[in-house]
Amino acid sequence: MASTSGLQVDHVFVLMLENRSFDHMLAFSGIPGIVSASSFTSNTYKGVPYTVGPPGAPWTMPTDPGHEFADVVEQLCGEGFVHEPWTPFPTPPVSVTNSGFVANYATSVSERAPGSPSPPRPADVHDVMQCFDMPRQLPVLHQLATEFAVCDHWFSSLPGPTWPNRLFLHGASSAGWADSPTPDQFKAWYEKTVKFVFPCGASIFDRLSAAGHKWRVYADEDGPPMGGVPLVAALGAVTYQQNTFPFSQFDADLSCSYDYAYTFIEPNYGDVLNGSFVGGSSQHPTDGVVRGEALIKSTYESIRRSVLWERSVLIVLYDEHGGFYDSLPPGGAPPPRDGSPNDPLINSGGFLFDHYGVRVPAIIVSPLIPRHTVDPTVYDHASVPASIERLFGLAPMTNRDATANDIRHLMSAPVPRTDCPVTLLAPATPGGVPSGRVSDAAASWKP
Repeated sequence: MASTSGLQVDHVFVLMLENRSFDHMLAFSGIPGIVSASSFTSNTYKGVPYTVGPPGAPWTMPTDPGHEFADVVEQLCGEGFVHEPWTPFPTPPVSVTNSGFVANYATSVSERAPGSPSPPRPADVHDVMQCFDMPRQLPVLHQLATEFAVCDHWFSSLPGPTWPNRLFLHGASSAGWADSPTPDQFKAWYEKTVKFVFPCGASIFDRLSAAGHKWRVYADEDGPPMGGVPLVAALGAVTYQQNTFPFSQFDADLSCSYDYAYTFIEPNYGDVLNGSFVGGSSQHPTDGVVRGEALIKSTYESIRRSVLWERSVLIVLYDEHGGFYDSLPPGGAPPPRDGSPNDPLINSGGFLFDHYGVRVPAIIVSPLIPRHTVDPTVYDHASVPASIERLFGLAPMTNRDATANDIRHLMSAPVPRTDCPVTLLAPATPGGVPSGRVSDAAASWKP
């Protein structure tokens, strides 16, 4: 079923990766016009300034930076700041200054994992301020950002971890969650013994189905088996091994008759059982970026060579910042107002969902987007369902997506471009390891 918006876009593809801030990935991209940190930007900890750069972030992090709600509050508002539960964020007279990233990384143990120093070694504290050297380290992301549109005001939906931020992408709400679920809660959702339900009763998948639009989920199975189980399978509308398909067949599926309006793609999360996350493609900080670059490349090239290309848009973005520094303070956000509970068991910090989280990378790809587009529009993850709803004539799910900006204005070219690359550059690898769809040597490399 075609778009009802008048825009010639019938297929929306979304690839969401993990735990990287905008500055961490793109500050030294050299893209003219983006709002980014400079080598003079710094955080101070114990009287010592820690500046951004020089470019050349570690390929993998020895310690996972904190990114639970309390961590992000300190990162945004400064060392030692604690949010007063169930009050507006931030609590006056404190303001958001993005000044506490180093202090939090130096002291937080919220992401303690086997075999990693937590908190990090003093010599590694500066890592959280480092940015990648583009395009040397991230040639794939850099090429897409310069060929299409980079959004330099796309914020995570709340100052917190992966799960609630991903829920905002699927339902414009986290159903009251601001914390990471426990393993028992994961298990109940996946086994459907306890069904995860948004307060409005529907996710974007449900809304599409009710309107007669088809959708699919692809998961990267190329890695540890449990890491290939998509997080979206926790939702009531999605059943693992029934509604999800292996990414290895994505290219072949697009070469046939593909009539799915929305396609959501999840990476492999690596070794999730012991918390190392190694061997995946999500670009988790303790796993590195190489396999994720390969996944981005494969996704783009499959769409680009398909007959769908001229009527498609691909959104590549990250769920949250993963504790890495970003220089642009996020602002206030419209609460979902969907009846989500104020429950301290799932929202231990008492957050009112009235503020965006840290800025994340977002690249919008379409032959209808002019080259070298830098978009300063304020977005969050609810902008994805908002864009889908307005493309296909669906009603909003919450106040967040009802008021969110959407990406339709970016596709302003009168006819599809003919100069879009068919293939992208190969991912870079540390030590000159040959790159490809899978590189065990690269994935296991440590600095």
